[in-house]
Amino acid sequence: MRDRAMQALYLLALDPIAETLADPNSYGFRRERSTADAVEQCFTLLATKNKPQWILEGDIKACFDRISHDWLLAHIPMDKGILRKWLKAGYIEKNVLRPTEEGTPQGGICSPVLANMALDGLERRLREKYPKRPGHGSKGMVNLVRYADDFLVTSNSKETLENEVKPLIEQFMQERGLELSQEKTVITHIEAGFDFLGQNVRKYKGKLLIKPSKKNVTAFLTKIRAIIHENKQAAAGHLILQLNPVIRGWANYHRHIVSKDTFTDVDHAIFETLWRWARRRHPNKGKKWIKEKYFLPIEGRKWVFSGRVRGKDGDIRTIQLLRAVDTPIVRHTKIQSAANPYDPEWETYFEQRLDLKMAADLKKKRKLFYLWREQNGLCPVCDQRITKLTGWHSHHIMWRVYGGDDRTENRVLLHPNCHRQVHSRKDLAVVKPRPAKGARKA
Repeated sequence: MRDRAMQALYLLALDPIAETLADPNSYGFRRERSTADAVEQCFTLLATKNKPQWILEGDIKACFDRISHDWLLAHIPMDKGILRKWLKAGYIEKNVLRPTEEGTPQGGICSPVLANMALDGLERRLREKYPKRPGHGSKGMVNLVRYADDFLVTSNSKETLENEVKPLIEQFMQERGLELSQEKTVITHIEAGFDFLGQNVRKYKGKLLIKPSKKNVTAFLTKIRAIIHENKQAAAGHLILQLNPVIRGWANYHRHIVSKDTFTDVDHAIFETLWRWARRRHPNKGKKWIKEKYFLPIEGRKWVFSGRVRGKDGDIRTIQLLRAVDTPIVRHTKIQSAANPYDPEWETYFEQRLDLKMAADLKKKRKLFYLWREQNGLCPVCDQRITKLTGWHSHHIMWRVYGGDDRTENRVLLHPNCHRQVHSRKDLAVVKPRPAKGARKA
């Protein structure tokens, strides 16, 4: 635990450097970035008619296990003695200490950042050879999207990817002790489609649609069926408590793409599995009895699985199984490629992104309302009312780039113009107002 804590301290210094040097379109294991950003970048690169048509799907053989120690020691800007100890610490398997001659520490909290730093630079190298210039033809359409060790490269020419881009990537990887998997690294036309981060990206008659991939849906339903199978004798309420977090997480992951039809199909498959579960529990009961016991009517002729659980207060309450189709489809707002959460110049940008997330989430809306009530509806800078008409920005009293967090104790609501003044004037300080009477903790 002491070693892990020490590694976390070094990581606090290393991560801002990694973020500053990172490729603009790298989205894995980075603050404020997600798979949704990477998928949205795919849409941006491929959606319209004049966009690239060919995609190289890259697959690196055992990326984290094979990165060259010599390369890391030569290029990672930190204490070399400490880094060498991280890399050479070894690992224990079946009570035997085994050496590590290559790769990043297994389970180490520094490993994602080290791997990212090893792979950063590929986008810059591609941009140097294929610069973005108007009228530059297919050479201007070579773009990279990377999430950790999963990446793809676009081009308007299959030959460019096969004869130029792939050899360049192989050379880049070889310098770092890595190599591409020849079997899994393939070149695909956009109309044939490809899977990336659990989504299927494909053009249908010239229109780009991004949907949950078949492999991802199959894996999800397999997990759901396993949970139901393992709880043959469990009460319906306890089964729902186990299923709901899994369904919620999966549906939220896919809620930014074209997934409504898939949600409907998944809900139907879960319904059928639960119906069989109920019939096995009560082989001597009729369909009507089972329906009345386990399924509640909703929306006309549709039904939802339900059960009872005992609450913390001891009362029995009825709960329902979540339906994926009830998850709202919301277009994701992609982060700007150059945005850096450690750079004070980007502080207001990330605060605005936080506002967007909070406005779209009911639970987080309550926190906004609490902040507004706490301030008695007034802006701490100008002491004027904050309304829908005036608009608002959330401001961190201690900036996040200096270590401030997102807790309500560190945040206030300001008018947009007052917010700009606070960030442009060094002499203008914001103080947390005294909570107004009636404001309750969100």
